[in-house]
Amino acid sequence: MKEKEMSREDLLRKIQELEFAVIDLNLYLDTHPENQRALMDYNMFTSELIRLKRMYEMKYGPLTNFGYAPSQYPWRWIEDPWPWEIEY
Repeated sequence: MKEKEMSREDLLRKIQELEFAVIDLNLYLDTHPENQRALMDYNMFTSELIRLKRMYEMKYGPLTNFGYAPSQYPWRWIEDPWPWEIEY
C-alpha cells in the first residue's frame, strides 16, 4: 500500500512500529556503542520515523516521542556527564 493511500490508523501503526525499533536500538546501543550496524539501523529507522511523523502531522496534527535525534558513530548518548550531572 502506498503511503498516500494509507489510512490514519495504518500510518499511526507504522509510526508506532518504527518508534519501537528506535527505542529498542537506543537501549541496545547504550550497552553496545561500537556496533556500527546497529547505529546504521538506528539512523535509518530514525530518518524514516521523522519522515512519517511529518507526513502524519501535516495531515492529522502533532505527534511527539523519541526518534528525532540521529547519531554519529560511535553512539555518544552514554558519554559523561549526563544532563542532570552538569553543574551550572
